[in-house]
Amino acid sequence: MVTKNLLLELGTEELPPKSLRTLAQSLHDSFVKLLGENSLSFSSSKWYATPRRLALFITDLADKQADKEIEVKGPAIKAAFDANGNPTKAALGWANANGIKIEDAQRLKTDKGEWLFIKTFKKGQAASAIVPELFKSSLKALPIPRLMHWGDKKEEFVRPVHTLCMMYGDELIAGSILGVESSATINGHRFLGSQKVTIKSADTYEEQLLKEGSVVADYEKRKASIISQVTEIANSVNGIADLDDSLVEEVTSIVEAPHIFKASFEERFLKVPAEALVYTMKGDQKYFPIYDKDHKLLPSFAFASNINPKDPTSLISGNERVVRPRLSDAEFFFNTDRKHTLESFFAKLENIVYQKDIGTIAFRSNCVEQLAVYIANLIGADEKKSARAAHLAKCDLASTMVTEFTDTQGVMGMHYAELDGEDADVSEAIFQQYLPRFAGDAVPTKPVQIAVSLAEKFITLVGIFGINQLPKGDKDPFGLRRAAIGIVRIILENSIQLNVVDVVEKACTILADKLLSKETKDNVISYIFNRLKAFYQDQGIEGNIFLAVLSTKPSDLLDFDRRVKAVKAFKEIPASENLASAYKRINNILSKSDITETSVNQSLLSDQYEIKLYEIIHKITPVINKYYDEANYAEALAKLAELKDPVDQFFEHVMVNSDDAAIKTNRIALLRNLHLIIGQTADISVLY
Repeated sequence: MVTKNLLLELGTEELPPKSLRTLAQSLHDSFVKLLGENSLSFSSSKWYATPRRLALFITDLADKQADKEIEVKGPAIKAAFDANGNPTKAALGWANANGIKIEDAQRLKTDKGEWLFIKTFKKGQAASAIVPELFKSSLKALPIPRLMHWGDKKEEFVRPVHTLCMMYGDELIAGSILGVESSATINGHRFLGSQKVTIKSADTYEEQLLKEGSVVADYEKRKASIISQVTEIANSVNGIADLDDSLVEEVTSIVEAPHIFKASFEERFLKVPAEALVYTMKGDQKYFPIYDKDHKLLPSFAFASNINPKDPTSLISGNERVVRPRLSDAEFFFNTDRKHTLESFFAKLENIVYQKDIGTIAFRSNCVEQLAVYIANLIGADEKKSARAAHLAKCDLASTMVTEFTDTQGVMGMHYAELDGEDADVSEAIFQQYLPRFAGDAVPTKPVQIAVSLAEKFITLVGIFGINQLPKGDKDPFGLRRAAIGIVRIILENSIQLNVVDVVEKACTILADKLLSKETKDNVISYIFNRLKAFYQDQGIEGNIFLAVLSTKPSDLLDFDRRVKAVKAFKEIPASENLASAYKRINNILSKSDITETSVNQSLLSDQYEIKLYEIIHKITPVINKYYDEANYAEALAKLAELKDPVDQFFEHVMVNSDDAAIKTNRIALLRNLHLIIGQTADISVLY
């Protein structure tokens, strides 16, 4: 079989930078899947992506599908021939349809009867005939939220399409996709090199685009080049560049040939909190800020350009000129805000609605303050500091800076509180109320900060669930998922003993006048534990382990976590499966019995195996109870392994439902004691 490399490229107007990787990866995955489904073999695959192209490269693609042997089943023998053995119309029709004589048909015998059948071969189609349709299908399946038309064309895509190149080796595959005919000529760089590049072969695609078209087609190579160049510039000023991956990704998706330059701004701007400057440099201009070794912002930054002039002076000065007004704005907003104390902004919160059914941000802040004091009492945090931090927590939302630069909320409040002379715990809590902001982000670690952050999240959950604004699908405008997982992480990572049921009840009491749903408490608690389940799944902990612990109806997440880890360890013990099976059997027996007796009459124990079980229960119960009292669930469950053999022997040799009512009651009581001692940590019956 002949194999050649396949190139597919769709040339477009500038694609959405934040979606470029997703589009390229999705296109690749879809096309590769279709190749497999259509029996087209290949060695490897990769995708290319630039602002103006999506491309696929398939190595060693077979020139045609593999031939297939196909079994075609016909009518049953009973229906294929009449009483005289002559073929029926059904049999003749089937034979004719498959191009054979009836006598050439074979017979297939099965347990269910006998049928006519034939074996035939389906010749594989040429790859060049199939590939265009597969590429078209893959493009159609891309996750594009909104399509667009262009010109007078009826076709739709995320951006206007200008070129299409489909090459198998050095052969051009004919075809039309999205209103464009396949051609070997594609677009190079807009400003550098040749603006039109004629591809000689799929094998020369990347090289030709680079040498002739000045385009770095490989996404990862462009990204690596940006990181390397920015790092080199940062090193030149003894600094460390902010190489935030989301920013690097976006810049990679904006330029086809990255050239990085150093620029600077006036040092006077450094009097403004760095976060505000960084916000505009990264968010608005896509610049890379540079910090010194102490993580203080330097008056230098790096920027990417799609051109590379011999004399970059005007390019650099142009970028400096562009960013200066934004930095001046930040300076003005900061100086304006500093004419007032942070607390003075609280009055403005009375006029800002958080949610129409809940009320103003000021009202919500008061609710958070009450709950923060409650939580502070429970975890040993300073009540006054917690209350103060919660009171000031949202004040920066009314400041000029945060109004203009919304992503600086929290951090500006922290800086303004520091400048007002507030306690360090108070100012830090204003920022840390939002932690964790994303997966892998830090969590608060100090008591005051923890109290405020937890209060903020509990009030959010109770308030929004209370007005029936539950998250739907991927829509979560109030960040409820983030709030719930934040609660889980803060509690577990700080090893805080906190009854979440009590906290939710307190939050419900604080917000009582606003709650429309009577199930608010139960819904919030259920939602938190669902997030906890997802948290454990991310750690590779099986769902049945979570469900086993959930059966104990826990209210303390730290205690829950200890139980989960203990059950995970228990499941690795060889005796665990047998004990789990026995516990399930005990559950079934007890569920069908109306006998509630738990006191065992030792004199009624006659069988050696029930005596042995009684003795081992009597022996290990105080030991296990001591472990339970210490919340040492791992040791408690490990101790249960001693029950394996006595339990197995009991069920093998002892009839629980004895004809003697007294003996039956006594044995049920014995099982109830066994049930109690096994089930204190978790319902292990669901583990297998």
